[in-house]
Amino acid sequence: MHKKNVCLSFDVAIVGAGFSGLSLLYHLRERGFSARVVEIAKDVGGTWYWNRYPGARCDTESMQYSYSFSNELQQEWNWSERYATQPEILDYINHVTSRFDLRKDISFSTRVTTASFKEQLNQWFIETDQDLQIKSNFLVMATGCLSSPFYPEITGLEDFQGSIHHTGRWPHSNVEFEGKKIGVIGTGSSAIQSIPVMSKNAGHVYVFQRTANFAIPAHNGPIPEERTNHVKSNYPEIRQKAKELYAGFYQTYNDKSALEVSEEERNEEYERRWEHGGLPFFGAFTDLAFDENANETAAEFVRSKIREIVKDPIKAEKLSPQTVIGCKRLCVDTDYYATFNRENVSLIDIKESPIDKIAERGIIVSGQLYEIDLLVLATGFDAMTGAILKIDIRGRGEKSIQEKWSEGPKTFLGLMTEGFPNFFMITGPQSPSVLTNMLTSIEQHIDWICDCLVFLREQEINMIEPKKEIEDNWVEHCNTLASETLRYKCTSWYLGVNIPGKPRVFMPYVGGFPMYKEKCDRETLTGYHSFELS
Repeated sequence: MHKKNVCLSFDVAIVGAGFSGLSLLYHLRERGFSARVVEIAKDVGGTWYWNRYPGARCDTESMQYSYSFSNELQQEWNWSERYATQPEILDYINHVTSRFDLRKDISFSTRVTTASFKEQLNQWFIETDQDLQIKSNFLVMATGCLSSPFYPEITGLEDFQGSIHHTGRWPHSNVEFEGKKIGVIGTGSSAIQSIPVMSKNAGHVYVFQRTANFAIPAHNGPIPEERTNHVKSNYPEIRQKAKELYAGFYQTYNDKSALEVSEEERNEEYERRWEHGGLPFFGAFTDLAFDENANETAAEFVRSKIREIVKDPIKAEKLSPQTVIGCKRLCVDTDYYATFNRENVSLIDIKESPIDKIAERGIIVSGQLYEIDLLVLATGFDAMTGAILKIDIRGRGEKSIQEKWSEGPKTFLGLMTEGFPNFFMITGPQSPSVLTNMLTSIEQHIDWICDCLVFLREQEINMIEPKKEIEDNWVEHCNTLASETLRYKCTSWYLGVNIPGKPRVFMPYVGGFPMYKEKCDRETLTGYHSFELS
C-alpha cells in the first residue's frame, strides 16, 4: 500500500545542496529561519558531486574558492594544491556540511518536479518525485549555473555498443582507460582537463573538435607553506580586495591599454602572465574585452605558444582558435596542448566534416570509422537557465517560468523575476556569476537574500517581487553592456547557442562585481524601492 505524501512547512525551501544551498542553509539558521534543502543527488556537493571526470579541478585558486563566513573554518582547512582537484573540493564541502551539522535539514535523492505560488496564501507549494511535499513562504533556486548537462542528438548514438559517459555525469565507480580506444566529443574545459589524464594510459584517444578553445597553463602544484600562512593571516583584507575587483578575484590588473604600449612591453606582460598561469592572464590590459585590435594581440600571443608547444604544424593550426580570446570561457589546463604530441592522440576536425553518425563500434566522419571502446561526451551544459527551466515553476496566474523566459531570461539583478513573488535565485542569469569567482558571487547573493528576508520579517511584509518596468530596464541594461564588449564575437554557452532552439542572449552580467554589488546594496539601503512589497 502506497503511503501518503508527507507535507512539511518551512520559512524557506532551497533547491540544491552545492556551495550555494549549503551556505544559504547555514545563514538562514543563524538568522532564525526554518529551511529545508531538496537535493537530487545522494549527497552534498552540487557540481562537484557530479563532475568526477579524470583531471577535474577548479580554475579558481583554492584559497579563494572557499567560504569566508567562518574564520575558524578558514584557519583550520588546508588546501594541498594551488588549483584543487574535484576530490579535495568535495572533501571540503563534506567537512563544512558535517562541521555545521547541515545534513539533518537536507532531503537527498529527491527531485523537485513542480513549484507553484498560491496567491491567496502567499506560499509556495513544492512537489517532488518522492513522498514529500513542501509548503514555504519563500523559494530559493540554488541549482548552479553549470549543472544541467547537454546531451547532443547524434544519429546512431543509441547504437553504440561501448560505454558512454558525459563529463558532467561521470560514474562514481572507477572507469578504466588502460589500453582502451577512447573518443572524446568536445574541446571545452572538461575535455581540456581530462584528455591529458586519459591519454597517459589509453591505447588511443580520438579528439573530435568542432571549435578550438584558448587555454592558459595552470602551473599547478603544492601550495608553499609560507603562501598558506600569508593568506590565512590576511584573509579579511584579501576577501575585501577581491570584492573591489572586476571578477571578484584577488589578482593584479594592468590599467594600461594593449595598444598604448610597445610590442616589447606588451609581450613581456603576456609572458609574465603566461608564466604565472590561470585566468589572471585576461587582466593583462584594460581593453582586451572591448577592442578587437587589442584583443588580437593577446589571442596571437597564445596562438604563438600553441605553435611552440605542438610539434605538428597542422595540428597546431587546428588547435589555434581563430576567434577573439575571452568571448568563450578561458580554460585553465595542464599539458593539454603538449598531449597532442603523443602518438596515441589524434585530432579530428568536425567543423568542416561533421560527424556522419555513431556506429556500433565507433564514430564515422567523412565515411571513415574511428573504432572506440569508450565514448566521452564533453559537450557541456545548458548553462545559466537549464536547471531552473527543467522544473515546472509557476508564479502568478499559473504562468510558467518557461513561458516568461521564452525569449531569454528576464530578471532583476539575476536575483528575482517579476510575476514570481518570494522566488529567489543564487547566481541567476543577469548576475555576474560565471564571469567572477563563483564563491564571491554566491556569498554576496546569500547576504543580500538573508538581509532581505530579515527586513521583510521585521516590517511584517510577506511578499516581494520586482516591479516590471524596473526588470525591463535591468534586462536592457544587461544587453547594452554585453553589446559593448566582444562577447558576441563567437558562439558560446554564455549566449546559449550550444543548445538547439535556445534564445541567443548573453546571460551573465558583464559590468563587473563592484558595480553590480553597488546596485544590489542600493536596494537594501533604500528599503527595496525597486520591488513591490505587500
